[in-house]
Amino acid sequence: MDNDFIKELGYKAFDSRLKRISDRMAHDVRKLYKEFNIDVEPNWYLVFMLLQKNDKISIAEIAERLGYSHPSVVIIVKKMTDKGYLNSKQDNKDKRKQIISLTKKALKLLPELQKLWNSCENAILSVLEEDLSILSYLDKIDEVLKESSFHNRFKQEYLKTIN
Repeated sequence: MDNDFIKELGYKAFDSRLKRISDRMAHDVRKLYKEFNIDVEPNWYLVFMLLQKNDKISIAEIAERLGYSHPSVVIIVKKMTDKGYLNSKQDNKDKRKQIISLTKKALKLLPELQKLWNSCENAILSVLEEDLSILSYLDKIDEVLKESSFHNRFKQEYLKTIN
């Protein structure tokens, strides 16, 4: 007998199921980084990747490109800066804007990180059994939630119960 309450709830616990999978993966990535003495957090991966493709980028641009809130990007950037992986300076034209770039320390670590990321990508493919159809579903969910937020949908459903 499966004693997994979240699984038992099915779609009713959709967000919890996704979070649990994400948390497990992040925990294991963090564990691997520690085994190799790499002082990096799993959620920094996307910022590293963006800066690898764009030498300099603003915090607002990072937030927009990742679909993250500005405050959450500020927190990630601060942590990465504190660890010596990012440089942050004011934009010459707009003093409110912070321009982010990789430090020499980050650039030196990138080849090793790239090997780890490639291994992680291969591990994800093996978990998915090379069936990427889940990405189509996630794309659809993203699009549907852009059209009308979950907040709006949730509220509409709730209002139906009280009218």
